[in-house]
Order: sequence, then C-alpha cells, then structure tokens
Amino acid sequence: MLLVSARVDRSAIHGLGLFAVAPIPEGTAVWRFTAGFDLDLDPKCLEEQPAIVRERLLHYGYIDRRLHRYILCCDDARFINHSVAANLRPDFTLEPHGVDIAVVDIPAGAEITVDYRLIEVERSWPGSSR
Repeated sequence: MLLVSARVDRSAIHGLGLFAVAPIPEGTAVWRFTAGFDLDLDPKCLEEQPAIVRERLLHYGYIDRRLHRYILCCDDARFINHSVAANLRPDFTLEPHGVDIAVVDIPAGAEITVDYRLIEVERSWPGSSR
C-alpha cells in the first residue's frame, strides 16, 4: 500500500506513471506490502488464465524474484515505472516483501520509480537495455 500522497499521470517512461503530490524526503517509506489489501498469490494462478488476462496480470503485478510469488499492488502503486536511475529502492531487511524507500529527495511532481530488476523475475522493461 502506498504510504505517501501520489497521483497517476502520463509518463515519459511508459504510458502512465505515479507522481509525488508533495515532496518525499530521502529515507521515507513509500510502499509496503499490506496483507488483506495487496495480493500475494501462487504464480500457478497465472497459468490457469487466458493469455490476455495473464498479460494484464503481469503488466500490473509481478513475480517476486525472492519469494517466487505473484504480487499485485491493489492501489496506484501498480503504476510505479521501472528506471535504472530509480528514486526508490526496496529494503528487504524490514519485511519479506520489502519496503520501498526513497533513496533521494523526490520533489512534488516528480515521477516515482523503482528498478524492477531488484524485485521481479527477469523480463524486459521500458527504459531498460534488456
């Protein structure tokens, strides 16, 4: 669940993105998995879906590279885009799903990003060399 005020808007990175409404100081927890709100499912559930549904589920969620679980953020955190120069970094020492922490001061209006390579199983992401 998002822990900061943010809005969805057009992104220069990829379609829609998540943007800070107010400044987010470095060190702030921005997102934390919230049981009962966010989903943590067996990835086999994806295999049971038609291709179009599976594609949508993987667009808005991901297979966690450490937990080997399908994770779906059930708020606008699903609009956080990938960047190799991300302003968030997951801290896996705080809890199993990780807590996304601001690694720099994020000004109001700036897009909130994370390096998907630290979280997801390997795929190609917009703005990535893969």
